[in-house]
Amino acid sequence: MSDIIRDITEISRCGSQYKGEQLAQLGLKTCHASYLMEICHCPGISQDKLSQRICINKSNVARQAAILEEAGFILRKPSPGDKRVMELYPTEKTLALLPQVHQILQSWESLVTAGLSQEEMDCICAVLQRMKRNAVAGLSAD
Repeated sequence: MSDIIRDITEISRCGSQYKGEQLAQLGLKTCHASYLMEICHCPGISQDKLSQRICINKSNVARQAAILEEAGFILRKPSPGDKRVMELYPTEKTLALLPQVHQILQSWESLVTAGLSQEEMDCICAVLQRMKRNAVAGLSAD
């Protein structure tokens, strides 16, 4: 494994631990932040579209959506156009917690980017976006 991928993986693991500890206080797991952020950004998003947007397989999205619904964080409703498609909506509970979730994610980003200049951050963001596009394209090629 190259140093780049190893370092990205280790940063990701540290982020999961940090966010997991913080989000647990809100009754959430680490993975739930990306689900809720996207559902709040696009209320009514289908489970399939959410799966594509956050790069998580469909069965995991369905499983986590069921957990989030049972805990009162989201509502799953059949699409009016196709009853087989489940649309996801945030609840008032989620909308009330959203500022805290944003703060947790922002504090992690601030911690991990401490001491970086804006130019360095812009460069890292550009490179990571290119790497992400390559990764998504690699998944799509299968």
